[in-house]
Amino acid sequence: MTDKLGVVVVAAGRGSRMRTQESKQYLLLDGKPILVHTLELFDRLEAVSDVVLVTGADDVERCRGYIETYGLTKVKRVIPGGKERQDSVYQGLLALEGTIRWVMVHDGVRPFAAREHIAACLDKARETEAAVLAVPVKDTIKIVDGEGLIQATPDRRSLWAIQTPQAFRFSLLREAHERAREEGFVGTDDAMLVERLGVRVAVVEADYYNIKITTPEDLPWAEWIIRHVRGERES
Repeated sequence: MTDKLGVVVVAAGRGSRMRTQESKQYLLLDGKPILVHTLELFDRLEAVSDVVLVTGADDVERCRGYIETYGLTKVKRVIPGGKERQDSVYQGLLALEGTIRWVMVHDGVRPFAAREHIAACLDKARETEAAVLAVPVKDTIKIVDGEGLIQATPDRRSLWAIQTPQAFRFSLLREAHERAREEGFVGTDDAMLVERLGVRVAVVEADYYNIKITTPEDLPWAEWIIRHVRGERES
């Protein structure tokens, strides 16, 4: 097998927290769907060989149209996802199997990952088998019980907010997903599944511009990043 890198972009969610009739990944940002901005990010990266887009069954044809309209040459397949995000990632892995050695998993509504951070995440994964982008949390975090009472205050210095892309040796992530499926375990991200195998996942510091566009409050911030940050990164 070659040293090729594949990317699974997950965009199958409906995004109820955005409170819009249209799914968040298809909302326009600077005249293009948010999802297209994300796909263009990986389409321009030399290290990427194949991209698989996992979306809702009703949106497959729409997304195939985006690929043609925007000339996304590295998006090789658009496939329907599963019930949970984890199921969608697994379907993406199956679509890539046999063609690549390394894989990244990325949120379809996270269009601002910096190229140098993506490269650093991949380099760290090649060194350690598994790596994720993250940033130190800024706020004090409290553990709160079901009655709304604070139970504990973790040391903020040990807390990081995890982002995507997350990068893994393909065979490792495939094993982690298959183990989770066999045991009926649903994790909050792919790194969590790998951790369950006893594999330590490395953290690569990114920045706070790599936002996941999830709620209405994120949209003005995304527009600001488009105007003031993205151009500098691409120059």
